Amino acid sequence: MLKSKHIDRLCLAVIGVAVLVTLAFMNGERFGLAPASAEPGYATRLFDASRVHTIDIEIDDWQAFLAAAPEEQYWSADLVIDDERIDNVGLRAKGNNSLRLTEDYGHERYSLKVEFDHFAAQNYHGLDKLSLDASFQDNTYMKNWLAFDMMRFMDGPTPLASYSWVTVNGEPWGLFLAIEEPEEAFARRVYGRDHGQLYKPDYKRLSDDNADVHLRYTGDDPALYENIFRNAKFDVSDADKARLIAALKILDSGDNLETAVNIDEVLRYFTVQVFVVNLDSYLGRTGHNYFLYEKDGILEILPWDYNLAFATYSLGMPDPVNDSTLYVNYPINTPASGEIMRQRPLYHHLMQDDAIYARYHELFDQLISGYFESGRFEQVVSETQRMIAPYVEQDPTAFCSGEDFHLAVQTIRDFCMLRAESVRGQLEGEIPSTIAAQSADSSRFVDAASVWLPDMGELADLEALR
Repeated sequence: MLKSKHIDRLCLAVIGVAVLVTLAFMNGERFGLAPASAEPGYATRLFDASRVHTIDIEIDDWQAFLAAAPEEQYWSADLVIDDERIDNVGLRAKGNNSLRLTEDYGHERYSLKVEFDHFAAQNYHGLDKLSLDASFQDNTYMKNWLAFDMMRFMDGPTPLASYSWVTVNGEPWGLFLAIEEPEEAFARRVYGRDHGQLYKPDYKRLSDDNADVHLRYTGDDPALYENIFRNAKFDVSDADKARLIAALKILDSGDNLETAVNIDEVLRYFTVQVFVVNLDSYLGRTGHNYFLYEKDGILEILPWDYNLAFATYSLGMPDPVNDSTLYVNYPINTPASGEIMRQRPLYHHLMQDDAIYARYHELFDQLISGYFESGRFEQVVSETQRMIAPYVEQDPTAFCSGEDFHLAVQTIRDFCMLRAESVRGQLEGEIPSTIAAQSADSSRFVDAASVWLPDMGELADLEALR
């Protein structure tokens, strides 16, 4: 009898454990416990890119939030994402120049950051943080969308994105692009649970040297790399710092680069980066707007922030308003002046190696043939335009009219197709592919005089950005 009683208790305990395991399996993704072999739950929910989602922000005093937006402080808000409620999330405005210029231009349509675990231990089906991009200076609503799609086509590690119709306390606020913020959830999704370190190098003042943001080795003291380490996404140990500095030292030497750089991944990144003529980037004067990943002393560079890509940021360039022919034919082999290139070792030092240089051209051919000449690009643009047009046309805080939007979409379509034509000519030697050669002979350029770049969005106030 006693034996039977123990067996009964054991059976009940086993059943209880089974129920708990089942519940954990069914609901685990809410706590970031999705199986390692599966996409996290948020990837097929909010980041289902085939439709426009809905996000309602419930906040006590929206006007007070907007008034305090430049302070970039987190406020508590409740979110309803596609009818699913998440209470007490952190919400703040985001951006560098875009944040300041939005205010200067008298707008209140700020890009936003949503941090699910800022005030409470929670996440959205495994997601810890997302951005809501306001399409500042982007009448196409597609610059980030298309750049990320190209990166994914090239098999580069890329944040997920989808369009969302945002309301505030039930009232329409506008169409935003929801973007997976590269933090813990992103790192787990892309690199697995045993991921490495993630940084977003950025300067405090553009007037400083910012050698660390440019990934230049300047010595072994970690204090020399403050702009990297203070922008780490995870806690940084002394060993983490030592590994990254050692990688930069190898990069600086130009030798044995494969021991410090994931060369193929970096080349895939630069292929897209150069194609979209993103001058507010690592290859531009600012040298920022990217994420840096390091594991076991190997570096990767990840995409971020393309609202001024497609030649719509021309700080320090000749005829900064609309030299569309110059930018359509922008050289793929020297995508910046020698002064800048010599300060960008992650591109410059790799391109000194003949085999790496040849691989870069192979990848460019892959992008042009597979994404543009195949018709994929035009299909993506057309399908996206059809999907979001009804929302853009009724967007109450839009930076442009519906008519402006359709004109901008046609402009980015024309720019990219002409750009692809020029890159094909550069790869085949018919069009010069360096700044020096183009300065000597521009007679074979693809003519892009019909493309008016400002139609993609107002250019930034250049003096304000200097």
